[in-house]
Parts: sequence; structure tokens; C-alpha cells
Amino acid sequence: MVKLIHLYTNSFKGLSKESWMLALVMLINRAGSMVLPFLGVYMTAHLKFSIENTGIVLSFFGIGSVIGSWLGGFITDRIGEYKVQYISLLLSVPLFCLIPIFKTEVGVAAIILLQSIVSDAFRPANSVAITKYAKPENITRAFSLNRMAVNLGFSIGPALGGILSAISYDFLFYSNALAALAAGILYIIFFRKRNKLAKLKARKITEVVEIKKENSPYRDGKFLVYCFLCMLFAICFFQLFSTLTIFYKDTAQLSQQNIGYLLGYSGFIVVLLEMGLVQVAEKYLNLARTMFFGTFICGLSYAMLGFDYSILTLVFSMTLLSVGEIWALPFMSTITALRSGKNNKGAYMGLNGISFSIAFIVTPYLGTLIADKLGFTILWIGTGIVATGIAIAFYFIVPWMIKDRKEILE
Repeated sequence: MVKLIHLYTNSFKGLSKESWMLALVMLINRAGSMVLPFLGVYMTAHLKFSIENTGIVLSFFGIGSVIGSWLGGFITDRIGEYKVQYISLLLSVPLFCLIPIFKTEVGVAAIILLQSIVSDAFRPANSVAITKYAKPENITRAFSLNRMAVNLGFSIGPALGGILSAISYDFLFYSNALAALAAGILYIIFFRKRNKLAKLKARKITEVVEIKKENSPYRDGKFLVYCFLCMLFAICFFQLFSTLTIFYKDTAQLSQQNIGYLLGYSGFIVVLLEMGLVQVAEKYLNLARTMFFGTFICGLSYAMLGFDYSILTLVFSMTLLSVGEIWALPFMSTITALRSGKNNKGAYMGLNGISFSIAFIVTPYLGTLIADKLGFTILWIGTGIVATGIAIAFYFIVPWMIKDRKEILE
């Protein structure tokens, strides 16, 4: 027990103040992201949209996420991650306040599309900032700390959202606006001087070292294959937010309260174990093996549901899914950072973000279609088989990419 506590506390050591502040900004911002889980209910119950039209309108969130990820990465490489982050946060404020004004399907779709573009432009810029302020040996742990803040925020946000939406949906949107404003102000206050110092340091370096033009990630064949694999993994994993909850309700016969407990348990496991398990992976596994085990464990967690769905199996499956997530998602960002150059990190992070955004659009439709036509048993076993194939592919392509990157740097 003492060794475990020592390992856990050590996992937080060595992280810079900037890494902690980026995580705090993310926590405030994500704790305020309570709109998304309640948008469907808002449109069907409050605006009286049909279920079909609600689904179409919600798809615009995913489309905006794709555009925002690309745009955020593109702009970050030109004006810097500092400006992109605070502009994204501050522009989100009036957009959240405007959502209640729109009452038609077209109007709501348009404002959600715009809001999603602005919000998701933040992500590649934030990833670049993490790599900028973290020590090279701490990059993965810095990403893990940020993800821990995201998970904690998503645990707090829906709970607050449920309380506020019960009073008034307007409170829901205005609270989101207030959280984005608080995150933006905090970010500007802390990073304004640090960004200026980093700029001066970079200017001095460019006077000594000639900066060579770096390739676009969209012409990097190996990275495109890697992003395709990330998209396939995300399609498997994101069933957590769509098909899996339907399975819990209709097949496993869980109440909504128990579904909430199980999803909350997932967030608790990630927050509790992520930093420690990341440190274990960094110490005993290389990147290829970590990605293999993380992806394979996620697939196994779904495949076992095809054979049994007793409460103990559901809890064990969720535990495995959380561990697999910990050993896959933060390391995906690390690999992207290692593959990119100094002047095109935003574009690389943006393209990797697009692969997840596409999965966010595809997963709900594809998962429910397979479950409806072939049944959940085929869906879960099929997910396990596909994830195993992706795990094997990661095992070979990761060293292929990183070795090639080292040769370029040399």
C-alpha cells in the first residue's frame, strides 16, 4: 500500500506550473460543458422537435467539431496557441448566450455548428500548449493530467446541468457561458507574460538556427495511416457514449440511475488511476506495446459483453475499458507530438483531432444500425475483433513512424 501511494504521488512530480494551469483551465471549461448531454432532451422536450430532426441537428455538432479541429490547428501554426485558446474561450461566451434565441431546426443547427467550430478550435491549440510547457520526458504525463481534468469536468458538468435544466434551460446555457468566461480570464492572466517570454526565447533561437520548412501532415503518408487507425479506435471506443447506454437500458435492464452510477464509476477510475498507470507504462513499456495493450483491452471490455451482462460483468467490463482508455488516448497525443515538427504541431494535432471528430459523427449511427440489424452480441464481439486488429496495426506502425521521425531530425 505504501509503495502504491508512493507511485501515485510520484506520478504528479516534475510537472510544470503551466501544465497544472492548463489542466485547471480545462477543468473549468469542461465542468461548464453541460449543454451537450442535454441538447437532445432540450430539443425534443422543450422545442418539440421530432426525434429524427433532433438527430440531424445533433450531427451538426460533429460536423462543427471536424471543421474546428482543422481550423484550430491551421491558425495555431500561424498566430500561436495562446491567441487561439483565449479567442476560442471568449468567443464561446456570446455564442452560448445566443442558443436560447433560436427556436427552429435550421436556426439551432446553425448556432450549434458555429459553437462547435469555435469550441473545438481550442483543442489543437491546447495540445500544442501542453507540449510547449512540458519537459520532454513529461509530455505524456502532462497530457494525462489534462485528460484527468477533462474527466473530472465531465463528471461535474452533467450533474450541475441536470439541476440547472430542471429549473430552466436558459440557466444551462448562461452557466456554460460563465464557465467559458472564467476559464478565458484565468488563462489570459496566467499565460500573458509567459507567452511573451516564450516568444522572445523562440526569436533568439531562430537567430541562431535556420528554420527549415516542414511538411504538412496531410502529405505525411505514415501519419495519415496512423490517424485512420485512431479514427477506427475512436469508433469502437465512443460506443461508451451512445450504443453502450442503450444496451444497458434495453438488454441489461439497468435503471437510468444505475447507468449513471456505472458511467460515473468509469470517470472515477480514470481520475484515480490514470497518472499512476501512465507512469507504469512509461517505465516498463514502450509506445508500441502501450498502444497495443490499451487498444486490445478496450476491445476485450466490449467483446465480453457478447457472452454475459450480469452486473459483475458490466462493472468488470467498465473497469477494463477505463484502463484501456488510460493506456491509449494520452499516448496517441504523445505520438502525434513526436511525429510533428516545431512549426507544424498545430496542424498535426488538428488532423489527429479530426479523426476523433469523424468518429463522433459515425459511431452513433453505425453502432445502432448494427445492433438493430444483427443484435448486440454481434456488435460487441465484432468490436472486440476490430479492436484487436487495430492493436496489432498500432504495434507495427508506431515504431515505423517514430523511427522515421528520428531519422528526419538527425
